[in-house]
Amino acid sequence: MMLAAISLGLTALLAANVAGAAEIIVHPGESIGAAVARAGHGDTVLVGRGHYREHLLIDKPLALKGIDRPTLDGGNQGDVIRIKSPDVTIEGFIVRNSGADLTAQNAGIYLEPGSDRAVIRDNVINYTLFGLWIEKVRNVQVIGNNITGMRDLASAQRGNGIQLYNSRDAQIIDNHISFTRDGIYVDVSDHALFRGNRLHHLRYGTHYMNSNFNVWEHNRSYRNRGGLALMEVRNQVVRNNQAWDNSDHGIMLRTIQDSVVENNIVAGNGRGFFIYDAEYNTLRGNLVIGNRVGMHVWAGSINNKVEGNDLIHNREQIRYVASRDENWGGETGNYWSNYLGWDRNSDGVGDVPYEASDLVDRLTWKYPAAKLLLNSPAVQTLRMVARQFPLLRATSIVDHRPRMRPFHSDWSTWLGKQRH
Repeated sequence: MMLAAISLGLTALLAANVAGAAEIIVHPGESIGAAVARAGHGDTVLVGRGHYREHLLIDKPLALKGIDRPTLDGGNQGDVIRIKSPDVTIEGFIVRNSGADLTAQNAGIYLEPGSDRAVIRDNVINYTLFGLWIEKVRNVQVIGNNITGMRDLASAQRGNGIQLYNSRDAQIIDNHISFTRDGIYVDVSDHALFRGNRLHHLRYGTHYMNSNFNVWEHNRSYRNRGGLALMEVRNQVVRNNQAWDNSDHGIMLRTIQDSVVENNIVAGNGRGFFIYDAEYNTLRGNLVIGNRVGMHVWAGSINNKVEGNDLIHNREQIRYVASRDENWGGETGNYWSNYLGWDRNSDGVGDVPYEASDLVDRLTWKYPAAKLLLNSPAVQTLRMVARQFPLLRATSIVDHRPRMRPFHSDWSTWLGKQRH
């Protein structure tokens, strides 16, 4: 009876707290900070359209919501909003003009450790050093924000669009980020979801390190130095992303294990995939098209399952650096647009293996001008002789089941994505 009474009392108290949540309205010319200070836990502060030059400190659970997109202006000093409480929502604002001190990590919105379950949604965050700095936070949601950095600064002097450090269970969804250093920088953060983000004119669209069990899907990364860089990570799922017109690489897989990279499109990049020290991963269903180098593979990248990919019209399909052959495509094979073999039984699989790197390929890497002679009889004879004499043969990616037709029927729509 006593336990039942205590439970009933707690339920009634929680209901009273919810019912007692108030709305405080801030009109132009009034202070948002004063309204936050007098708000109770769980209250909502509604801010009318206007220009507010303030630095806000939010140290209690509440919702701060803009009506018709009011502007919070930090006057080019410090952080515009600093959160140091769990259960805070920031929604519907223009947040602009933070300071530019990299040492102080000035940000449009700064989430201190313990700001769990924060929701940052539908804001325009512009001309801030870091758009959001998120440190030691659980269950943060960053959804539908438009973040633009200090584009007049050199890349190295900017902060990142979203900095996620030592956090867990984050959801970073449908954000548009440009002109910061890296769009999304992730370090020591596990079990996160990155979905539907649009990232361009950055150093790396996303750059994450030392982070495991994350999902990266349906993101678009273009016109950066690098699209997606995964470094020193395990157990990633990277699927259904598009990376095009990035000057260095579309997707970097560096020191990565036990991950699945599938159904991505990498088009018109310097290197489609840069694969370095990658083991025990699965790469399948990817379209790698129109890159200067389709896949650059080296530094002991072995024991990976590579199946069902299309490598089409890359200037160099594979640049492979290793001391022994690596077999790909043992089950379904991959499609190679420069495969010169035949299919006598019409089963859709080439009768002779595809070798991605032969002596001629290596000569063209070392002497790029030799590409002018690729179709000459002398070069074709050299290629044939190298295959007949093992001493002249270079180590290679070898596909024993090369496909005769691409897996992607719409591959031609991705030609010409790079800048000229």
